[in-house]
Amino acid sequence: MMTNQGNRVTQGQFSYLRDLSDAQIGKQIDYALSNGWSIGVEYTDDPHPRNVYWEMYGNPMFDLQDAAAILLEINACRKTFPSHYIRVTAFDSTRGWETPRMSYIVNRPAKEPGFGLARQEAEGRNIRYRISSYATDRPEGERYK
Repeated sequence: MMTNQGNRVTQGQFSYLRDLSDAQIGKQIDYALSNGWSIGVEYTDDPHPRNVYWEMYGNPMFDLQDAAAILLEINACRKTFPSHYIRVTAFDSTRGWETPRMSYIVNRPAKEPGFGLARQEAEGRNIRYRISSYATDRPEGERYK
């Protein structure tokens, strides 16, 4: 049985596990590179499940084949955005696939406020639900201070 310890945001692979160490992240990057996938580092302060367009940190690393260099990029992003969510995405550009094959969070804010569920009754006895992040109660750039 999987449980979400501490009600953490769960997106991508390894979401229900403890945070990965740099050594574990390096192993995942090695795996992605051995499959010929390109690595990208992204960040956001709004991890809503439908927010799929996170900001890119630097350019995608299409030709980089060294996990240590990619870890340097991840750590530079962590230093620049310590209170944001940061994820690593491995992109497979093989014809016919052309899709992200791996995606996992490598940095989180110290406090994750979570999400609220709002219920609205509509015409014809319909019920609508809306999920909103508590983080968006504050303006962008001030959400995790």
